[in-house]
Amino acid sequence: MSAAKETIDGLERQLLNTAGDVPLHNRFRALFTLKSLKSEAAIAAIAKGFKDESALLKHELAYCLGQMKDPLALPVLQEVLADVNEDPMVRHEAAEAMGAISSESSIPILKRYLDDPNRSVRETCEIALAKIEWDNSPEGRDNHSSHTPEDRTYTSIDPAPPTSGLLKGKPAPEDISRDSIESLKAALTDPALPLFERYRAMFALRNIGTDEAVDALASGFSDDSALFKHEIAFVFGQLLSPHSVPALLEVLRNTQESDMVRHEAAEALGGIGTPEVLPHLKEWMVREDSPRVVRESCQVAIDMWEYENSDQFQYADGLEKVQAVQVGA
Repeated sequence: MSAAKETIDGLERQLLNTAGDVPLHNRFRALFTLKSLKSEAAIAAIAKGFKDESALLKHELAYCLGQMKDPLALPVLQEVLADVNEDPMVRHEAAEAMGAISSESSIPILKRYLDDPNRSVRETCEIALAKIEWDNSPEGRDNHSSHTPEDRTYTSIDPAPPTSGLLKGKPAPEDISRDSIESLKAALTDPALPLFERYRAMFALRNIGTDEAVDALASGFSDDSALFKHEIAFVFGQLLSPHSVPALLEVLRNTQESDMVRHEAAEALGGIGTPEVLPHLKEWMVREDSPRVVRESCQVAIDMWEYENSDQFQYADGLEKVQAVQVGA
């Protein structure tokens, strides 16, 4: 057996919890290590995880397949999206991953679910279709050809590009004046705009990254779309700004909020890693009224918190820190 195959086989056993004694946060570490390997064998190993009972884990599997940006992952993602018995949070992430891979072959498949009974699924398909269209537009092609991942502060494949003029990461002062925080906030919170355009404002505010931009993003938590709010929490997990902690704690503690939003808030808090968040993560990990996806997210978030407050050099077997879907997203 080659060293590479032995490595992937070992990570697969951890991910799938073959021995039955692998903690969830260690399964996440194995997943993100597989993601970094970017091989057909790694994709196959990740795909096997969709038989698991944990919606959180399966959501993260779909996220990682999208970030790998390999069309070889499309068949399993399509299968997940088509499974109406699957948790909507997982189906949504599968659709978002298809948008991240951005193959035009996905267009007719995504269009089938624009009328899906679940709002988060149909909204994700709407955004994924718009992203594929943008990627193949003159602006999108120019952006991909002229900017390398090293040009950007955030190297994730996002569900929408930042507003034009703010595509490369931390903007210059003249960019902030041109696309002011107030105008971006207005776009972010305008329900009359297509979700894709509101997402573009969201990621532009992320790229600005100031406390004022964080406040503008937090205003989006008053929206009625769980998908939209979960993406804001994911963005806060990327920003890692302590200024976002009060808003995220409010989301985590709100039992009337969607589980997918609360889960993303928990993971963002774990990544930020400030002292005051740990008691809240511990509380919601064990509370009887805490939904499973929130409990599991707090478990993973505590592992992230411990990493942030340790002297470990890197996370996930020396390759990458677990930051979702955040999930996602």
